[in-house]
Amino acid sequence: MVAAAVPSYVSNGAGNFANCPPGHRFNLYFPIWREGDWQLDKNGKLAALRQCTQLGSAAEPLHALRQRQQAQIQALPEAVCFVMEARSTAPFATGLGLEHPVENGFAFLSPYGLPYLAGSGVKGVLRSAARELAAMGDEDINQAVIKTLFGHEEDRNARRGALTCWDVFPAPGKDRELLTVEIMTPHFTDYFQNKGTPHDAGKPNPIPFLAVAAGSEFRFVVTCEPALLNEFVSFDRWQLLLTKIMARAFDWLGFGAKTSVGYGAMEEDPVAKTQRENELKAVQEAEHQKTEQQERDRKLSELSPAMRAAQEFLDARADKNQPELSALLGGLKKAVWAGNVRSEIAHHVKQLMIKNKKWKEKSEKKNPAKDNDHQDTLTVMKCL
Repeated sequence: MVAAAVPSYVSNGAGNFANCPPGHRFNLYFPIWREGDWQLDKNGKLAALRQCTQLGSAAEPLHALRQRQQAQIQALPEAVCFVMEARSTAPFATGLGLEHPVENGFAFLSPYGLPYLAGSGVKGVLRSAARELAAMGDEDINQAVIKTLFGHEEDRNARRGALTCWDVFPAPGKDRELLTVEIMTPHFTDYFQNKGTPHDAGKPNPIPFLAVAAGSEFRFVVTCEPALLNEFVSFDRWQLLLTKIMARAFDWLGFGAKTSVGYGAMEEDPVAKTQRENELKAVQEAEHQKTEQQERDRKLSELSPAMRAAQEFLDARADKNQPELSALLGGLKKAVWAGNVRSEIAHHVKQLMIKNKKWKEKSEKKNPAKDNDHQDTLTVMKCL
């Protein structure tokens, strides 16, 4: 008979802890000790681990944590927040180096007893992915960009990075359990412990350990502090750079432990990816329009009052239904912007007047009230 090693006034029957969060069952109430001599039951590791795979009472706190994160995301401006919804394509393991009776630990968030991926771990993987891209000669990622985004401690000018990575709380996928039991089987234990040479007669040693099941949902959240950006990373580019870095981390690195043998692999949710790309495109488009408007205002301020009036008129007169007129106005617009001599501008006005006369004759036959092109010409000439 095995039980959890707890005081007698605490019910130490394994079944009585079935509704506890998995982290509590794994760390506090792990049922692997033989009653009587309280020695480790080496043959009971797998059965004890399977009792830790159910969420139990932790389902509600997990939902609340993810909801609170979502509320914080919505409270932030879209331009400073990067969100990537993903799912694991392989089991995810973390904290295997922690001490535990089954030899491999697992990282649970205290006091909730929930599995999680620390934000510091996310940032470390992203930094490694950025360094790989820089080493490969990526035109957008270099050491200056990496230092700006992730910070550095190389000298007395050490500084924190502009990015902050949030903790990640995995949630069970559709019709799946959140946690599962995996098995690693070293075949050359004596060799790795310097007790002999590797040979086929060695006895395999199956070792069970806890992991987050493949198909679980992960939400990666990264925020940016604009004040910490510089000439190497502009505010309208940090999300594009992070998207490229995340893609490298997903495709080649993975998160958590045992990534070299395929654990911790992720893929972005297709629906969420399309939505995020559309949102990012809208933000970038707004930034682009703002930049263009600032540049236009700057150029207008440098024009003479007459040139400025002509330019503003031409911008307002754009007509998609009259491509030939629009082409003539476009030529005049370029001449105005270039500050060309009055004679060249007059040439464009003359061509416009000729066309206006023809359009006026055709228009008067159909609907005289709709023809205003000759008035446009007069307005331009007055401005010049």
